[in-house]
Amino acid sequence: MKKQYTLFASIALIGFFVLPSGRVLGGNPDRAAQAGASELLINPWARSSGWADANTAGVHGLEALYGNVAGTAFTKKTEILLSNTQWLKGSDININSFGLTQRVGETGALGVAIMAMNFGKINVTTVDQPEGGLGTYSPQFLNITLSYAKGFSDNIFGGLAAKVITEKTSNISSRGFALDGGIQYVAGKQDQLKFGISLKNVGPRMTFTGDGLSFKTPVPSSTQNNTMTVDQRSADFELPSLLNIGGGYDFYLKKDSISMKTNRITVMGTFTSNSFEKDQFKLGVEYGWKNILMLRAGYAYETGILNSTGRTSAYTGASAGFTFEIPFGKNKSTFGLDYSYRATNPFNGTHSIGARINL
Repeated sequence: MKKQYTLFASIALIGFFVLPSGRVLGGNPDRAAQAGASELLINPWARSSGWADANTAGVHGLEALYGNVAGTAFTKKTEILLSNTQWLKGSDININSFGLTQRVGETGALGVAIMAMNFGKINVTTVDQPEGGLGTYSPQFLNITLSYAKGFSDNIFGGLAAKVITEKTSNISSRGFALDGGIQYVAGKQDQLKFGISLKNVGPRMTFTGDGLSFKTPVPSSTQNNTMTVDQRSADFELPSLLNIGGGYDFYLKKDSISMKTNRITVMGTFTSNSFEKDQFKLGVEYGWKNILMLRAGYAYETGILNSTGRTSAYTGASAGFTFEIPFGKNKSTFGLDYSYRATNPFNGTHSIGARINL
């Protein structure tokens, strides 16, 4: 009976994620830049971004809230993570993120994460005063994610996440809602074979509203200089939906026992089908020593990325990073530091640093 339940759950999850993709992900490069809320495509976490987001099949813990929500089911008890990203260094844009995942029951995990973009202070300008002098304003982009993931067996894990999206300035704002879903499958004596699918950013269209879309104009045919307020309507925009399909394998160079894995090399690959951007092929590799020191590198390829005249993104594809994680306490808790670098042209790359506690 348990095997039948597991099989049914697996088929249902795969159908849920794959069937809508024909409708949601029917895009092509000609639709590039036609979607909004592009901050949903920014990975704010330092560990997984060092892979070039190639670890759809193997991302575990809180960072799976971005890559593949199914991976949050691997949370052992409690994980807390803080991260700061200097996005496109030189643009003075910072991303601060905080998240927590908590084990619930024998196989479930709840997660919550907040991502906030800080653009600094921008001068207010008008047609009459293009140089400013009217004060400043600070745009605010905020995403809040809630998730639940569950292990359906020793091999199959699935999860769902709901996002609340907020974008606003001093006099205009937009709010939206999106869903993510994912599954992960592991096999082998030491779970070394991995497969994953994630569908991200599926939701209704968003639109901007507020006083910033209004202006005053004289009333036609008025002899008393009366004015009226005219409200403009903002066009709706879609969310940047995408589908990730990935796989990976762990190679152990030395095995002292099943529970002691000294030297590990993991290779991961992911294909990303974007609704409003070019499709991407991502490859990543990581070396791990006793789960204390981890070094990783990745590359995200898309059409034209090797040619400066054909590249349509500031990112040039390469990324790298490392993790240093030390155990403490009697319960085998750990404290870790993560860092990643993503190469860009122009600007001076994107730098992310994070601190995590696993209790």
